[in-house]
Amino acid sequence: MNAKNLLSVGVAAALMGAVVAPTHATNGYFTHGVGTHSKSMAGAGDAMPRMAIDIANNPSTGVLIGDQLDVGLAVFSPRRSYETSASQLNGQFGSFSLNTPGEVESDNEWFPIPYIAKNWKLDDDSALTVAFYGRGGMNTDYTSGSASFDPDGPGPAPVMEFPGVYGGGTTGVNLNQAFFEVSYSFKAAENVAIGIAPIFAYQLFSAEGLGSFAPYTRTFAASGGTAFPQNLTNKGADSSMGYGLKAGVTWRPTDVVSLFAAYQTKMDMEEFSEYRDLFAEQGSFDIPANARVGVSFVATDNLKLHFDVEYIEYSDVASVGNAIGGVINCPTAGFGGTDIESCLGGNSGFGFGWDDVTIYQFGAEWVPESLDGITLRAGYNYGEQPISGADAAINILAPATVEEHFTFGICQELSNGDHMSLAFMYAPEKEVSGPNFFDPTQNVSFAMDQFEIEFAYSFK
Repeated sequence: MNAKNLLSVGVAAALMGAVVAPTHATNGYFTHGVGTHSKSMAGAGDAMPRMAIDIANNPSTGVLIGDQLDVGLAVFSPRRSYETSASQLNGQFGSFSLNTPGEVESDNEWFPIPYIAKNWKLDDDSALTVAFYGRGGMNTDYTSGSASFDPDGPGPAPVMEFPGVYGGGTTGVNLNQAFFEVSYSFKAAENVAIGIAPIFAYQLFSAEGLGSFAPYTRTFAASGGTAFPQNLTNKGADSSMGYGLKAGVTWRPTDVVSLFAAYQTKMDMEEFSEYRDLFAEQGSFDIPANARVGVSFVATDNLKLHFDVEYIEYSDVASVGNAIGGVINCPTAGFGGTDIESCLGGNSGFGFGWDDVTIYQFGAEWVPESLDGITLRAGYNYGEQPISGADAAINILAPATVEEHFTFGICQELSNGDHMSLAFMYAPEKEVSGPNFFDPTQNVSFAMDQFEIEFAYSFK
């Protein structure tokens, strides 16, 4: 099979995988790296590229490598769970109490995630690179748990217990994101490469089990409490498309030092119209901007060391960054508020309350003299998780708690110049806890750990 046919097959696989399978959450809901070379060193090493897919991290890398086709497949496994303490209110006096029979685990723990990238050297000083990949995402699926509350507020019905995390049956969210990126890179000087890449994104989102939040929506408040929202939950998969721009530069001042910087704009996405009563700004869910810088050193002939830093602006996306506390201003939330835009779906509607995240990535690659054609890689990635304890009740849906990533990888160069690469990642469990905003007598805690294995083949 020639490279053209392989590219066609890989494109179809990448698009299908990105649409069908939820992408993964590591640093918030961004991955710890894109591509097997990057992931094996915990996201570090973008100042010294090895693969065409590296343009997903730094679009100036294409001109620094030769013609190449990369095809990769990851199997990702996140393990998510939550539990609550006993409540003293149990749904009385306007409280919304969550009940669990011990630890409740999310189903769906295995996800295949493919990618593909092709680099063409146009001449010695320029290159064109195309990449398809998935990055970012959330997925939870809780089939047990229950909630206690008064279904008609001050009306005659008593406090009742309903199945599901929030009393709406099986509960969870699913966010899939696929990216198509075209990078043009060129040498501005002998030791300086610049790249620019328009990015097109496609998202799928679905949510279920959130019907109990109807009184907190803008639709309900605008009707004076008479019209229930039709676009809050259980609407199946809704899609949105959007675009952004990425730029990067790589500078090699000496033979042993290389530096890079890259920035991706906030991606302007269409609203999820089927969930305009859930997300802030009538269903808006843009993709946050992020910036990366890094430095790489040739320590010896056989050893390279890398240190990268990434910054993700989650707080600039209202549906992700708005804290749950803003709901006190919603007129029908029961706190005496008067601002309709503070309700779910409003311009200031609450999201997950995520903070911005700074990620530190360390990587090393070693070529043992005794192992012909073998390169060993390892890395460590740390970024403080973005969730405040005050937003614990809503983040059961998106428990992106892990902070550390330990990675390892191996690459074998074949006799024909092709490469086979393997990357492994383990993120140990991290727990976050805080009071249930809707029942201050109760504590909510949730945790996640994860691992991933990825294989790639690079055709030279």
